[in-house]
Amino acid sequence: MTIRESAEMYLETIYVLSQKGKVRSIDIAKSMGFSRPSVSVTIHNLEREHYVRIDEDGSIFLEEKGKEIAERIYERHTVITSMLEHIGVDKETAAADACKIEHDISDTTFECLKKYFEKHNG
Repeated sequence: MTIRESAEMYLETIYVLSQKGKVRSIDIAKSMGFSRPSVSVTIHNLEREHYVRIDEDGSIFLEEKGKEIAERIYERHTVITSMLEHIGVDKETAAADACKIEHDISDTTFECLKKYFEKHNG
């Protein structure tokens, strides 16, 4: 399943925000630092592709395929951030770099890194 990096970022943001409660376009705009109109356009595109669903009250929910992508990207983000912090990268830089890496790393390489990190750092 191929999806653009920007869409992955939106899905991950929705996933993280949904852990705290209802998600609306304004929440996504604030979190990502984007304008409400640009968020609205992207969200409607994601809805058209069945990655998200928008309720009548404007709440945004991940559909199954959107949730799968969001969870995969979020896992990559948290694991890569932890790995970078473990080797001495400061928390802020580790999170920023993980955000860049998480979208480009192959599934194979990520799984190998994750297994190595788990084996050597419990």
